[in-house]
Amino acid sequence: SSDIEVLPDIISTVEFNYSGELLATGDKGGRVVIFQREQESKNRPHSRGEYNVYSTFQSHEPEFDYLKSLEIEEKINKIRWLPQQNAAHSLLSTNDKTIKLWKISQRDKRAEGYNLKDEDGRLRDPFRITSLRVPVLLPMDRMVEASPRRIFANAHTYHINSISVNSDHETYLSADDLRVNLWHLEITDRSFNIVDIKPANMEELTEVITAAECHPHQCNVFVYSSSKGTIRLCDMRAAALCDRQSKFFEEPEDPSSRSFFSEIISSISDVKFSHSGRYMMTRDYLSVKVWDLNMENRPVETYQVHEYLRSKLCSLYENDCIFDKFECCWNGADSAIMTGSYNNFFRMFDRNTRRDITLEASRENSKPRAILKARKVSTGGKRKKDEISVDSLDFNKKILHTAWHPKENVIAVAATNNLYIFQDKIN
Repeated sequence: SSDIEVLPDIISTVEFNYSGELLATGDKGGRVVIFQREQESKNRPHSRGEYNVYSTFQSHEPEFDYLKSLEIEEKINKIRWLPQQNAAHSLLSTNDKTIKLWKISQRDKRAEGYNLKDEDGRLRDPFRITSLRVPVLLPMDRMVEASPRRIFANAHTYHINSISVNSDHETYLSADDLRVNLWHLEITDRSFNIVDIKPANMEELTEVITAAECHPHQCNVFVYSSSKGTIRLCDMRAAALCDRQSKFFEEPEDPSSRSFFSEIISSISDVKFSHSGRYMMTRDYLSVKVWDLNMENRPVETYQVHEYLRSKLCSLYENDCIFDKFECCWNGADSAIMTGSYNNFFRMFDRNTRRDITLEASRENSKPRAILKARKVSTGGKRKKDEISVDSLDFNKKILHTAWHPKENVIAVAATNNLYIFQDKIN
């Protein structure tokens, strides 16, 4: 395990690129920090897997909407990498209103030996040039530059909660509370509205869009989740405006467990397609569910993340924690899933063996190459020696954002303003 202290701002998103060699984090201060994985060297055989800062840049600045007298905060809500086309890397980052396409390129060579200017840059007198020099490329210290290539603005009335790059690598979608828009990566001045759930009278509003994602292989298919605990799968070939979904996923509620908080805790905070495209995973307040896209009436797997909090919902409602939006992610082979909890705990579930584990991301237990111990929470009765009581959990320490390397067992976990990177034990 390695522990990277990011600037004092709270991390708001974490994302590996397609190869897993780069890891980007966005924070509340509008900054993007990119980490690059070190290549293994002969004199440092264990250095493989260590991520070091590659580039830091200010992606968004605070703005003010004068028409509505609203401050637009600079916090980065989501980062999504684009597949690499050349030596440079590209990513999309968004705050509440504006999406930006950034190009991250590096220079490690400089040209020297010009004919018309001296080494210090002064122009030479053309009459004194008697020979022709061929400029040469010399190595120099690596310089990484981030430059904004496109700015996609003014398309969202409400706060953007999701961006997702399509499998055609030409288009992407962005979603806010009531609408989903489809963009072309080359075109910034217009987007197509593909979902609009805004009622004619806002007093009739009963649900909002909480997350949206494109299918990993079928560029015409996307899903979006709602605050009512439902997921709609839409096919853009069916109609220009996907107001009628192709599939509607909802689990019938168990009447015996109904309570005042049922609606709040059934709201879906994240939805993710599996890499295979056969399944999708949704996260609500207490559980993670895996759905087969061919079966709409109930999930095929349900994993309890922190069932022991069911008796604490009243105090979690009072301190607003019940509205926390936890994300979830798949491993590269779709055989395991990960999501966060409180007290800097995060949970991993093995889909094949149905085993699960609770781990903790904290300064105390993350000395480099230390092995993480499983944590257990006691739910009343007699507490065992190494168990933690529910009442002593710290609800200010929450892991909302996690990411899994696309090919290896390397995970990134954001705990407030620290980023932890854990990997499988290497003998």
